[in-house]
Amino acid sequence: MKVNFYTKTGTKKKEQLEISDAVFGIEPNEALLTQYIHIYKTNQRQGTSKVKTRAEVSGGGKKPWRQKGTGRARHGSIRSPIWRGGGIVHGPTPKSWKLNFPKKMRALAIKSALTYKAQEEAILVLETPKFEKPSSKEMAKILSKMDLHGKVLLVQKENGLAVRKSCANISNLKCALVETLNAYEILLAEKIIFTEDALKFLEEKYAN
Repeated sequence: MKVNFYTKTGTKKKEQLEISDAVFGIEPNEALLTQYIHIYKTNQRQGTSKVKTRAEVSGGGKKPWRQKGTGRARHGSIRSPIWRGGGIVHGPTPKSWKLNFPKKMRALAIKSALTYKAQEEAILVLETPKFEKPSSKEMAKILSKMDLHGKVLLVQKENGLAVRKSCANISNLKCALVETLNAYEILLAEKIIFTEDALKFLEEKYAN
């Protein structure tokens, strides 16, 4: 399989670049991808919601009124759940929503997502850019030359601070590291740009 190859400035090269069929040309596993996305989104939940029970709210140490003789219902505390300002019954408490996903299944999900994008001709390769300082203007020029629109994912090998900061102010562009690439962000992007070194790393990691 071959994809379009671009220079650092975004100029399209005449010759296309061949990419590995072992990574971008497998039989996609749709059921596995569905499972992966469910687990990925579940793991994004913080689980920090918390309410106070009647034992945790302040006040309520004294019985509001005597047990009998007032004509009113009996109560032992103004912090009972049936009182305004009282404790909450069966409310959320901190918990972990984390679900595990086996390493080999995660790798297959990533390759399945990459294959779908390759079939859509959404994979592009860019010579590894070197920015002396962050410049959103220069990054926007590169995208313009490559004629890219919609959600674009730029995947780089090294955590180049200048490149990452150059992407930060462009609303439709997201920068990611190839080491932490996941199937969800692959599927979410309309176009994926791999730098040369990121593509090499990805093929070495997932080819087998």
